[in-house]
Amino acid sequence: MLFLELAFIFFSRVIDVSMATMRMLLIVKGKRLQVALIGFFEVIIYIVVLGRVVNSLDKPLNLLVYALGFATGNYVGMYIEEKLALGYIAVQVIPSEHDFEIIDKLRDNGYGVTVLEGMGKAGLKHILTVYAPRKELTKILDLVGELDTKAFTAIMDAKKTLGGYYRQQNKGK
Repeated sequence: MLFLELAFIFFSRVIDVSMATMRMLLIVKGKRLQVALIGFFEVIIYIVVLGRVVNSLDKPLNLLVYALGFATGNYVGMYIEEKLALGYIAVQVIPSEHDFEIIDKLRDNGYGVTVLEGMGKAGLKHILTVYAPRKELTKILDLVGELDTKAFTAIMDAKKTLGGYYRQQNKGK
């Protein structure tokens, strides 16, 4: 019976905190309805589990398992969010070499590339910007890395994008 109580506290807290992590990430992305729905269930789980722990403060193991569930929930929430890769990113690349080859390679793979000129310490540089679904970040970095392992790359979260060109998804994949 003690094991079931501890398992309930632990797993409920993992679920609760994972939901909180997802909720916070969705807040940043402006997903109001999803945030409200997650928040509703999150707070119910939180209150039920907290009530069990607070009403049994004479059992320090419950508190320890509650804290362990919190820590694990943060990890699990971040893992889930990473796997879902929600939203869009802006990838800025400042190549150290092979500028035009990188531009061509990205465009050949279906990415829209905006090219600006900037002045760096060593002179004129090209600044390449690609907006893409976040789940494609690894592919973009791999394409750039094949030609220029020393390219400076900055990745920014794009809260919202409108218009422009995005990589065409092949529906047959």
